[in-house]
Amino acid sequence: MISRSDVTAAGARIGSRVRTTPVFDDGERWLKLEQLQHTGSFKARGAFNRILAAVEQGGLPDAGVVAASGGNAGLAVAYAARELGVPAEVYVPETAPAVKVAGLRALGASVVQVGREYAEAYDAATKRVADTGALFCHAYDQPEICAGQGTLALELEEQTGGVDTVLVAVGGGGLMAGIAAALEGRSRVVAVEPYGCPSLHAALEAGEPVDVEVSGVAADSLGARRVGDIAFDVARRTGVTSLLVSDEDVVAARRELWRRHHLVVEHGTAAAYAALLTGAYRPARGERLALICCGANTDPSDLTERRTLTTAQ
Repeated sequence: MISRSDVTAAGARIGSRVRTTPVFDDGERWLKLEQLQHTGSFKARGAFNRILAAVEQGGLPDAGVVAASGGNAGLAVAYAARELGVPAEVYVPETAPAVKVAGLRALGASVVQVGREYAEAYDAATKRVADTGALFCHAYDQPEICAGQGTLALELEEQTGGVDTVLVAVGGGGLMAGIAAALEGRSRVVAVEPYGCPSLHAALEAGEPVDVEVSGVAADSLGARRVGDIAFDVARRTGVTSLLVSDEDVVAARRELWRRHHLVVEHGTAAAYAALLTGAYRPARGERLALICCGANTDPSDLTERRTLTTAQ
């Protein structure tokens, strides 16, 4: 379980190592432009907090840090480790896109490709940690990771003077957990998930985290098969609700963010905006609303073209 005090401590710990990302007022809502963060997503916040907290608690092992992710989390861990002079090893499935593998290597990480699915890479990473004593950086389910992600909520609060509601896309739930903990008693948090990646929605319905099948255009960033235990506990404690949107609406929302604001975001980010465009979430009159633009690691070539929607990635 994490609280606002954990997020505040994380903010003091990571300091200027992360960017203070801007807030844009489009006349109807605030957009927190976290896609401008180092490595293109909010994940750098948690990675820095995880590593620096370990240093505070007695130092890092000689083996450095290990992560399992070919996406935003892996890039963030590789970046934070490079900036802090720490060896990093990132495990990815053999199916990981070559551009992401190249990005990890460009950041100085040692990349190990194992298996066909993330679960196999994760198992290999945890075995490596057991064998070497390296520090494991989970993609979303560690207190320091969640607290670090929540530091963007402290920025948002200062930049806007406080909001009534925050809309945020959810995969494993680390970002949602950090935001909800930081703003507990101050703002409501509404999670948005595609129908094909409903890990939080299913957990709230079942009363506990459960495994779900994942697919769709946002599966590369929101495709956690089970929401994190920390995320579930914080969501239940703080009253987070979950809305579902379709892949078609996510694609349309991503294009609309480009057409209206020239913002390039990944499909996972666009899920939150889709809830507004479709009316899945209808703000009350005068409601102070913020939407988190959480990532931009995407191919922008299809933003101005009408292409046939493809699903599982």
